[in-house]
Amino acid sequence: MSAYKAPLKDMLFTLEHVAELQAVAQLPGFEDAGIDTAQAVLEECARFNEGVVAPLGRGGDEMPSTLSDGVVTTSPGYREAFRQFAEGGWQGIQHPVDYGGQGLPKLIGTPCIEMLNAADLSFALCPLLTDGATEALLTAGSDEQKQAYLPKMISGEWTGTMNLTEPQAGSDLSLVRAKAVPQPDGSYRISGQKIFITFGEHDMADNIVHLVLARTPDAPEGVKGISLFIVPKFVDDGSGKLGKRNDVWCTSIEHKLGIKASPTAVLVYGDDKGEVGPGAIGYLVGEENRGLEYMFVMMNSARFAVGIQGIAVAERAYQKAAAFAKERVQSRDVAGSPGPVAIVQHPDVRRMLMTMRAHVEAARALAYYAASRSDIAHHSPDPELRRQSMAAYEFLVPIVKGWSTEMSIEVASLGVQVHGGMGFIEETGAAQFYRDARILTIYEGTTAIQANDLVGRKTSRDGGAVAKALIEQVRATEAELLGSRSADLQAVGKRLADGSRALEAAVDFVVSNMKSDVRAVFAGSVPYLKLAGIVLSGWQLARGALAADRLLGDGNADAAFLKAKIGTSRFHADHLLNQAPALASSILEGAAGVLALEVDQF
Repeated sequence: MSAYKAPLKDMLFTLEHVAELQAVAQLPGFEDAGIDTAQAVLEECARFNEGVVAPLGRGGDEMPSTLSDGVVTTSPGYREAFRQFAEGGWQGIQHPVDYGGQGLPKLIGTPCIEMLNAADLSFALCPLLTDGATEALLTAGSDEQKQAYLPKMISGEWTGTMNLTEPQAGSDLSLVRAKAVPQPDGSYRISGQKIFITFGEHDMADNIVHLVLARTPDAPEGVKGISLFIVPKFVDDGSGKLGKRNDVWCTSIEHKLGIKASPTAVLVYGDDKGEVGPGAIGYLVGEENRGLEYMFVMMNSARFAVGIQGIAVAERAYQKAAAFAKERVQSRDVAGSPGPVAIVQHPDVRRMLMTMRAHVEAARALAYYAASRSDIAHHSPDPELRRQSMAAYEFLVPIVKGWSTEMSIEVASLGVQVHGGMGFIEETGAAQFYRDARILTIYEGTTAIQANDLVGRKTSRDGGAVAKALIEQVRATEAELLGSRSADLQAVGKRLADGSRALEAAVDFVVSNMKSDVRAVFAGSVPYLKLAGIVLSGWQLARGALAADRLLGDGNADAAFLKAKIGTSRFHADHLLNQAPALASSILEGAAGVLALEVDQF
């Protein structure tokens, strides 16, 4: 496994010149979170992840977590690395100071999350779920619950999970059957089975705080009858210390294609094996029957983070492929060289590496931009700006999740291809990134679920207003590009204009046909998400190219980096963004083919 080197230069450039860190640093509470703070935090984060976490990745894949007598032992080195992660304060980087966090913007926390996931995707899943559980309790927990759980979770002493899925209830949570029976003391007794619970059992923290969806006895059927409960592995003994073992048990962990070191647990509640009697003790979060509403806070946090995972694993695959291509000597150059050359000299290898690089940098720029919208939405003193920013962030979340994870599979696959036959051999490490990436389009809602959300809640419901507001911003960037004296920027502007027209046509199609031909709209939902992803990420990459051009004009010393930003944007426009009209065609005219066969013809 090649060493990981955090792309700090690109991260900091994107924060400052694309994601508008300077605007975030002017928000109340973030006055000290400017570029100097960001650079200090990111440099320290890079040192930790490069030196402590990244060396664990290969070993974790070869020696996954194990289960014996209900006890999960994590991969070698994980416990010590997690202890250092917690002591470094990394779990609380973007959580409130009131509960022990550092209170930094999401915009600074996002590259830190990227680095952790690039270092070791399996390891990073535990903090990811804890972040989501923390967000849910911050939103819906009582003051008593916040004081009891959040300081321990934010410090890394305890971790959190999300318990949604059951054997009969995957994406359709209306089928959840776990039971929650109220008790005289105000608690509930939880029984049932949950599957696919990431880090549902492990040995890295003193306690695990499960957030569990379940039904009370009189709950209505469907999603309106689901409530959310805190079910700790160990219950409080009444003095704030860990007490009896709760009645929740890990009965197995899954054997997976990738992310092998992350224990994916089957949890059983109410086996009467604990020290508290039959049924796990649980505590209601918020009001009964509003559990799915609360859980969506956690799911949205996790979905954004999974999008960052896609960017992270793609970055790692790109780094490995680029290093190999510069070292592997094979064949003469097509232009005629005296002898064999490093394969990076071959045009098609360059094409693959540029595809990988352009995808990663464009997706990173879009995700960081989305993070800044979240910060503005939560902290701006201007109510209208908060509203607009929240609408933009919510529109972008399914794109960040869906598009970034889809592209990560393509990038990781290209990484294997660059290695040739050696890429198919596990010892080289390229295959691990491909295997790890494959889950990202599935968990926290498949690409189709993200696309359906984007089509339904995020586009059709408001008549395409938020989508078209973003398109207007794209067009302002187009005008700047087309007015540039740079031939490269003009070329990017032309492709971006084609892309914005394609996206607008798709938005109009969704809005116009949602009621009259809903099956046709949803037949094109995933192409619509991909179209939005490639256009909007290309837009952000182009904004970076414009910034790079301005800095070059100012005589910036790092000319090589800035020219590479412009060149990468040009490649993205010519080879990736130019796919936008074809994607629009499949949305506007492709439903007949999707629905052409009867069910029994498959």
